[in-house]
Amino acid sequence: MATYLYKLGRFAFRRRHFVALLWVALLTLAGVGAASAPPAGNSSFSIPGTEAQRAFDLLEQRFPGMSADGATARVVFKAPAGQKMTDAGNKAAVEKTVKELGSGSEVASVADPYTGKAVSRDGTIAYASVKYKVSGMELEDSSRDALKESAGHARDAGLTVEIGGDALTTAPETGSSEVIGIAIAAVVLVITFGSLIAAGLPLLTAIIGVGIGVSAITALATPLDLGSTTSTLATMIGLAVGIDYALFIVSRYRAELAEGRDREEAAGRAVGTAGSAVVFAGLTVVIALVGLSVVNIPMLTKMGVAAAGTVAIAVLIALTMIPALLGYAGRTVKPAGEKSKLLGGGRAAKKAGRPNMGTRWASFVVRRPVTVLLLGVVGLGAAAVPAASLELGLPDDGSQPVSTTQRRAYDLLSDGFGPGFNGPLMVVVDAKGSADKKAAFAKVGDEIKGLKDVVTVTPPAPNKAGDTAIITVVPKSQPSSATTEDLVHAIRGKSASIASATDAKLLVTGATAMNIDVSQKLNDALLPYLALVVGLAFLLLIVVFRSILVPLKAALGFLLSVLAALGAVVAVFQWGWLSGLMNVEQTGPVMSMMPIFMVGVVFGLAMDYEVFLVTRMREAYVHGENPGQAVVTGFRYSARVVTAAAVIMIAVFSGFIGSSEAMIKMIGFGLAIAVFFDAFIVRMAVVPAVLALLGRRAWWLPAWLDRALPNVDVEGEGLRTDSDPDGDRELVSA
Repeated sequence: MATYLYKLGRFAFRRRHFVALLWVALLTLAGVGAASAPPAGNSSFSIPGTEAQRAFDLLEQRFPGMSADGATARVVFKAPAGQKMTDAGNKAAVEKTVKELGSGSEVASVADPYTGKAVSRDGTIAYASVKYKVSGMELEDSSRDALKESAGHARDAGLTVEIGGDALTTAPETGSSEVIGIAIAAVVLVITFGSLIAAGLPLLTAIIGVGIGVSAITALATPLDLGSTTSTLATMIGLAVGIDYALFIVSRYRAELAEGRDREEAAGRAVGTAGSAVVFAGLTVVIALVGLSVVNIPMLTKMGVAAAGTVAIAVLIALTMIPALLGYAGRTVKPAGEKSKLLGGGRAAKKAGRPNMGTRWASFVVRRPVTVLLLGVVGLGAAAVPAASLELGLPDDGSQPVSTTQRRAYDLLSDGFGPGFNGPLMVVVDAKGSADKKAAFAKVGDEIKGLKDVVTVTPPAPNKAGDTAIITVVPKSQPSSATTEDLVHAIRGKSASIASATDAKLLVTGATAMNIDVSQKLNDALLPYLALVVGLAFLLLIVVFRSILVPLKAALGFLLSVLAALGAVVAVFQWGWLSGLMNVEQTGPVMSMMPIFMVGVVFGLAMDYEVFLVTRMREAYVHGENPGQAVVTGFRYSARVVTAAAVIMIAVFSGFIGSSEAMIKMIGFGLAIAVFFDAFIVRMAVVPAVLALLGRRAWWLPAWLDRALPNVDVEGEGLRTDSDPDGDRELVSA
């Protein structure tokens, strides 16, 4: 592989005009496709295999036009102090608002508070329920705007009006966070390279790669039902790896120049060696993202595949466009150690002198491997302790900041009708096979009334055929509580006895039940997903490093860093530690998608650092250095670049901590702390300590397996023999 990539790098350097025009043409083509494509809506949302989804599907058949999974909104009204919602003026304002709410093209129905018994006992709070024909993910912005405008008219009449429900769910705005991340990345790259031109190349190529990827997603959004949220993960991951991959190749190119090679040869060798690592690092990220399909949530699968496509584009751009741009840059990109005139007065590279920080740190670890290993493992183990108390759930309006209308509506409904009113359960009774359908409906209602934590059970509402009915159950506890989850399981536990007595089927659905099912589905998929991703990457790393113990160490180190990161998330968002510093207004269960999301994203990035760092060590080892010296050599030439890449990732993810969305805040913090743990404790401390302790055993591979595995030559041994006939030049120091 190294030889092939070496030739590709030289070709791109020589034929820079052709390569640059090719990528510009692809960017233009994708841009035109995106501009001419119809506006992307939000993708349809379904959770195959769950009881809640089966109930929704049944309702679509038995209650045509009902839009059982359609978005809902609750417009909550509160009377001024000393007044009641039944007063004539307040009632007139509410009825006018209800009429306005019902005029939208996507509105299926609006329930009047006064005819639907939706006024609190003390008469101070009332609500109007709005049902839409499409889900919250598919609702048009114009419908949301009309909803807010109608509420504004009621406020003008003197009422306190707040809006809750999933109708206000929108894709979080992340543009400012991306700008902050790019700005910090630019600063780190300038410091790393000491040159504006060299620093600008990774940024330019990363932006081009993300532009092509996101434009392609936009162009294909309608035919593939990708939706407007699909590009969020693709942008975040594509930008991250795009900068990283280009950073490693440019850094290697400058190191090759410092060894005295001409620029075309340096470009070829940079792509042949660092480019090989880029290919395998990219493959691990693609495996992790495509592997999200095992969860069997279509929206999550599409996001993973789209992001994987953007990563693949980032790899191709790093291998071709970077050497082409280096050809254009010419002498403005200095050899390693030299500064540009603007930033460093054009001073030449330093002669041999004091070792750099990476060398000094690696030498210390090699001398004290047991101490460093114990400190690293114990520290991460301590951080992981809170993960034992992990509680999973999906956020609802109660987890929103108190400044939002959703949270204020949630609190008003809790005050007026009880906390469980915010999460009613929809029980669907399928009595098609029952001899006495009305008796079956009545028996289900009676059985549910006898359960704990039940406040209200509405009379059965049958369909026109009379074979299916809906019963609404209001719990005592709030939607995200463990008590409500127990109630859902208790109701479902009655299905066997109901079927035995009446031949009717009982299904529980609704937003609360759907959240519970999604959490369970994600939890059940975590171990299979982990086994698939880690297993495939383990096999891939065996091919890369030609070792059993190095890939095993990489996988175990990753698990340790993810557990520590989950522990930190639990401590902050569930226990409330440092919640004031993080501006966490409401603690509660950790988002159920968090563990599997962290495994996928962090694993890919962690393997990036593992491949780039350890490949340099193996390169030194196969070129004759002893194991301890190979560790030091790997750090000498890779630690600075890996550190810069990790700082960039942490900065990008940390930008999301400032989001007002609790979910986005949690994701930003979790990914940032996970990258910190993995890059600076696992890869920079635990990895060299373990390699120092293992010595030559780290690179052991059974002879039969060595013969069976393909020789991908990540270390560039073929370049050394083909391009350095004298054999005296030590490629590893390049």
